Amino acid sequence: LCNQLLCLVSLISLRPMSLLSLLPHRLSQRLTAIYFTVSSFSLQRRQHSVQTTTMASMTVQKIPALKDNFMYLVVCNATRRAAVVDPVEPDRVLEVVKEQGVQLNQVLTTHHHWDHAGGNEALYQRFRENEDWGELRVYGGDDARIDRLTHRVKQDDTFEIGQLRVRCLATPCHTTSHICYYVESPQDRAVFTGDTLFLAGCGRFFEGTPQQMHDALIGQLSALPDDTLVYCGHEYALQNLRFGHMVEPENEDTRALLERAQAADLEGRRALVPSTIGQEKRINVFMRVREPTVQAFVGKSTSLDTMQALRAAKDKF
Repeated sequence: LCNQLLCLVSLISLRPMSLLSLLPHRLSQRLTAIYFTVSSFSLQRRQHSVQTTTMASMTVQKIPALKDNFMYLVVCNATRRAAVVDPVEPDRVLEVVKEQGVQLNQVLTTHHHWDHAGGNEALYQRFRENEDWGELRVYGGDDARIDRLTHRVKQDDTFEIGQLRVRCLATPCHTTSHICYYVESPQDRAVFTGDTLFLAGCGRFFEGTPQQMHDALIGQLSALPDDTLVYCGHEYALQNLRFGHMVEPENEDTRALLERAQAADLEGRRALVPSTIGQEKRINVFMRVREPTVQAFVGKSTSLDTMQALRAAKDKF
């Protein structure tokens, strides 16, 4: 049985999410946990330093996890209340919570994949063991596949982290129930995009269509203020920028950022996050599908056809 499991995990490593989507949810979650644990085993703790963005009303602690994931601790500066986005390594999150002296009571789950929602159960159990921590509220879009969900959310649902307002953006495609979280105050704006929008890229269309990703990127996220900070779910900068440079070799913004990424070590590439909505409109070919240069690369004349062809090209890149 162990040999069979190892063979299955090896097969999954070739195309993990596409194969796992064919399995029952609980089995897929367990195998995904094994895959990501093994693939990230060789990373040293020194590569997992926390990077902080301090704004007038909120502070965001960017906490690397697994091989290339990001978790985020979002803190209301006025109240010291906090929420965590996709806490796949809950013990690491709790270390940062203790270091910062904040009150954590909310989990913002972008989607059900184990490398984002796989820590919910363990974090819930830690709260059960420490009743003085209070109630843990878990937000997400899928009550069937997100562990310990307490608040199922949909498009334009709102709630607060202290004095910060959170608006939910339904962005189905990577998964059918994917949620992005737009956090704002009068002074500051940030969006946590999970596996919908990456720096210079977007997520694979595992459970959705080109139209849905078009609606998410062009209809919703592009409409946010240009100065909105973009906190994505993974560090994929170098590969995404190389693809973008191939599509638009004359794009100077892409070229300059690619040179930065190529010259940087892992910590330096992580420091490229957060991006901004304005920057993504300039460099992210998936948010530039209406541009003639991007359409010409795939030989299409509409933004929707360009989205479909561009994703197919990136999948083979």
